[in-house]
Amino acid sequence: MLSEIQGVGMTSMRTRERLISRLYEEGITNPRVLDCIRSLPRHLFVDEALAHRAYEDTALPIGYSQTLSQPYVVARMTELLFSRGTPERVLEIGTGSGYQTAVLSQLVKRVYTVERIAPLLEKARQRFQELGMRNVFARHADGGFGWPEKGPFDAILSAAAPHAIPPELLEQLAPDGVLVIPVGDDDQQMLQMVVREGDTENFEIISVEPVRFVPLLSGLRG
Repeated sequence: MLSEIQGVGMTSMRTRERLISRLYEEGITNPRVLDCIRSLPRHLFVDEALAHRAYEDTALPIGYSQTLSQPYVVARMTELLFSRGTPERVLEIGTGSGYQTAVLSQLVKRVYTVERIAPLLEKARQRFQELGMRNVFARHADGGFGWPEKGPFDAILSAAAPHAIPPELLEQLAPDGVLVIPVGDDDQQMLQMVVREGDTENFEIISVEPVRFVPLLSGLRG
């Protein structure tokens, strides 16, 4: 687990503990996920002007019409990835600020993350280096197509919503792998968990809860 990094008073452990209590009340029960959210310095993943809001359970802007997901959503999606066991190799679609990536890096052996907006990826890479995260591998690419050269993956998490599940991501799931992804348009999105049934081409799709994410823009590069 990432060692505690102290910031200014606004990032006190009391503030973080309030967030953890709220996440638990909202149904997040995996202790490893909660401990990771508690110890990870979320204030380092937003602009300094927003640091005082870093431990609120809310999404925050990070520029380029992108957002840092609210802690509940990060915790919920991470918990779903672990619902069928502990994955070792995870693919993340949409690096963004790097916060979700950093959460995953504390819980699995290797994280492969792709981001189409180059300036966001550059900032995220700087954060990974500053925090000593050597098990994160980042790529500037179209997230909708994943990272087939590094697959298959035990789990895939998408931080952007396509209209339909990209078949390329299903192809990159290892046997019994789990894909957690929001699906839909701007008006209606549903968080879905997709489980590959063994070494077959059959997939179980479980609808989890309504969410709101930025759209997954395939075919575009930042």
